Amino acid sequence: MPTQALLPVLLLCVLLLPRAQGGPRTWRRTPVSATQPPTEVRTCEKRVKIQMCRHHCAYHRECQANNICCSAFCGNVCMSLL
Repeated sequence: MPTQALLPVLLLCVLLLPRAQGGPRTWRRTPVSATQPPTEVRTCEKRVKIQMCRHHCAYHRECQANNICCSAFCGNVCMSLL
């Protein structure tokens, strides 16, 4: 491809690519629903029993369903939401 044609093709790509993706106004983040656990590990709201210290975690996906990962006196543990 001649170098004279390369610049107009590059310019068209730069101008048309944002339009093809919907533009910056349509790139809104979807709000996190109330059913999803928070993304960061917070301190446990309930009192942690010593038996719970066996189930350590680093983030919420390591816990079973209806459990979250929260910070306790023995480290991060999985605690039930219910």
